[in-house]
Amino acid sequence: MAENELENGEEKKSSKKIIIIVAVVLLLAGGGAGYYFMSGEQSPDENGEQVEEVEDVEEEGSDIELYYDLNKALVVNFPKGSGASLIQVSISLLVKGDETVEALKKHEPMIRNNLLMVISAKGAKNLMKREGKEELRSDMLREIGKVMEKMTGKNKVINIFFTTFVMQ
Repeated sequence: MAENELENGEEKKSSKKIIIIVAVVLLLAGGGAGYYFMSGEQSPDENGEQVEEVEDVEEEGSDIELYYDLNKALVVNFPKGSGASLIQVSISLLVKGDETVEALKKHEPMIRNNLLMVISAKGAKNLMKREGKEELRSDMLREIGKVMEKMTGKNKVINIFFTTFVMQ
């Protein structure tokens, strides 16, 4: 009977050890598999050999979206009796890439000229309403796009935002 109790005690200890060892092995295997699948640095090729994946990397900064502020506000005087005598507009442009910012800096005099013409053509009465301001914004975006297409052959100006819009 004493031998039976010793055998049961040893069996319990050895079964606990086996359970612990199996649990540790499973945890390590699971962790290793998780690391392998999550790292994604290597994948097997057709022959089963490990090959490093090469990501397609575009030129650095080519599609990064940036904001560009025109240096000075656009100021237009309206004739007397038009509802406002003066408008002052500051804008920020959302563009793709550093090269677009450089092109905007280079061609800013032409852009400013064309935008001033667009603003003065709208007239003060049209710009007092929200619809008029939205129309002005889309016309200004279109005009900047025309200049960029003409001067650089591509237009990567995404959007335009009024940062200041004052009428007096």
